[in-house]
Amino acid sequence: MNQVLTDLQARDLRHVWHPCSQMKDYEMFPPIVIKKGQGVWLYDEHGKRYLDAVSSWWVNLFGHANPRISQALSEQAFTLEHTIFANFTHEPAITVAEKLTALAPQGLQKVFFADNGSSAIEVALKMSFQFHMQTGKTAKKRFLALTDAYHGETIGALSVGGVDLYNEVYQPLLLDTVRAKGPDCFRCPFHEEPSSCDAPCSQFVEEQLKEHHEEITAVIIEPLIQAAAGMKMYPPIYLKRLRTLCSQYAVHLIADEIAVGFGRTGTLFACEQAGITPDFMCLSKGLTGGYLPLSVVLTTDQIYNAFYDDYGTMKAFLHSHSYSGNTLACRVALEVLKMFEEEQVLDMIQHKGQRMRELAMAAFHDAPYVGEYRQVGLVGAIELVVNRKTKESFASEERIGYQIYQLALAKGLLIRPLGNILYFMPPYIISEEEMSFMIDTTKETIEQFFQERGAEIG
Repeated sequence: MNQVLTDLQARDLRHVWHPCSQMKDYEMFPPIVIKKGQGVWLYDEHGKRYLDAVSSWWVNLFGHANPRISQALSEQAFTLEHTIFANFTHEPAITVAEKLTALAPQGLQKVFFADNGSSAIEVALKMSFQFHMQTGKTAKKRFLALTDAYHGETIGALSVGGVDLYNEVYQPLLLDTVRAKGPDCFRCPFHEEPSSCDAPCSQFVEEQLKEHHEEITAVIIEPLIQAAAGMKMYPPIYLKRLRTLCSQYAVHLIADEIAVGFGRTGTLFACEQAGITPDFMCLSKGLTGGYLPLSVVLTTDQIYNAFYDDYGTMKAFLHSHSYSGNTLACRVALEVLKMFEEEQVLDMIQHKGQRMRELAMAAFHDAPYVGEYRQVGLVGAIELVVNRKTKESFASEERIGYQIYQLALAKGLLIRPLGNILYFMPPYIISEEEMSFMIDTTKETIEQFFQERGAEIG
């Protein structure tokens, strides 16, 4: 080790294998031990605080240690923590299902509970496949997904992902997925503007559906933002065209709203902005406000009815998790949904999103090495480039974003990168002062990095 470690850091590195990490990096940059959270801030073992600009992997909506959510969780823990969810149920799950179906795009009337985002994707894939098997379309055994897609890291979810960083090593294990070029508004091959285009890039999906629709069971999409791809954002018209194509070619549309649901894009669900109803909608992350693992898959009565029969027909959906419908998680999710109802959260997101856009555009619009600042709702992204005119990317092995992330942490800001993209996805309760700190510190850190690198800023 090249660092002097605290006792907790040493104990961590003795046994803990961290996610999405090359553990050798921790020799030079050991894990930061967090002792408490409050609002948008995380506090380490030395009392230093960090503004959590990424909502701790996109899950936290209403701040750390939120009094209202914590109280609901505490009360439920003294009543019922968990029960088997086969042949048993409980009021928090029932009420969450009622509220979700009332809020979701029209026609999504059934709710299947799981316990994380990847599991929700697996559920939707399996349901779509089994539906077609049970309705006589037995040739449908493949899925269509976009390039640069990310849907999770279990085998099925990886199969419909398209980010080589996660997929490449496991390729021999993955399903044979049909791939269509996804939207790329920053480097649009049609030279269109997202504010005025008619989504000509949807033709890439149409070409694949035209050729393979008889063997495709579903198209899976991240609505409005391809998150892990680098916060690639595209207009609602693309979703509308996809819905039309899926209906035309008799394939399901799976909307993966795990990262973008619950207000992140400015509406409760991203699909609302296109006015569409997918056949499946997967939700997780913000569902419990960042407190507990929980996910759901919403689907239609038509799909549900294809599984509804006498047991002997073996049409039941035999998929389960030990913590399906966990009572504590459902009670927390219920409180989160009540907060949306009672605290004008969507209006708050619209107002704060507009302010974040103003601050960010002022800071980054003409900044060297910033190819684009883009934003949907309360999700903002800075794409760093070698050259603004050519939009040439920095080589991935330079780890530009990772180095800036480290510098920002020293200044008390957590902006975990996606390659050369730095992004903001703060808790909704962020104040204007905290937002200014987030934007100003990011600008200062980018400038510091390139100055130290020997590049000219001006």
